[in-house]
Amino acid sequence: MMNKESIQYERQREEMVRSQLESRGIKDPAVLAAFRKVPRHFFVSEALRDQAYGDYPLPIGQQQTISQPYIVAEMTQALELRPNDRVLEIGTGSGYQAAILAEIVYRVYTIERLRPLYLQARSLFDEFKYHNIVTRCADGTNGWQEQSPFDAIVITAGAPKVPEVLIRQLAVGGRLVIPVGNQHTQDLIKIYRDENGTRQFSLGGCRFVKLVGEHGWKQV
Repeated sequence: MMNKESIQYERQREEMVRSQLESRGIKDPAVLAAFRKVPRHFFVSEALRDQAYGDYPLPIGQQQTISQPYIVAEMTQALELRPNDRVLEIGTGSGYQAAILAEIVYRVYTIERLRPLYLQARSLFDEFKYHNIVTRCADGTNGWQEQSPFDAIVITAGAPKVPEVLIRQLAVGGRLVIPVGNQHTQDLIKIYRDENGTRQFSLGGCRFVKLVGEHGWKQV
């Protein structure tokens, strides 16, 4: 039987989906189902759990954030995911985006450069039995060459430009979503790869922490 706290969070998740996602055009049934299921409050610190389903990002330590639910949903929907897809995520962070992806696709490969966040996320994946999430602590801007090509790639930090190395790891027919811009504001870019090359589309403005690494912003 659910305790009162579980019921409270379930209601907050349902309200989040209704008021923040469906009302803004998130329509993919698999995406909406994942957001209804994944307990976002476990992916933030205990002190912030009462804010976990708010319409804004939250700090997760190491000068990083868990993104606003809507932006996570928008990026996930833009990937046009299918059940058999293999997806690469750059920037595990709290692990929330990877958990959402894992509810939808066959396998998720996720890379985090900051070891404390990597260990926290791995612990949560184990706790919730996400056996289809494979993790690595490394510079995500290099991608994961030995596991490529990927059907979809999502980058959860803002880059100065699209890393070519990641496009090369995208399968023909694959989709890549990445925030690109300066260190303060970015444009959310979607890239398709087909037999003739790539096509690029803008999904609108956004704001992410910096993508740090060899093919992103340099560490200072």
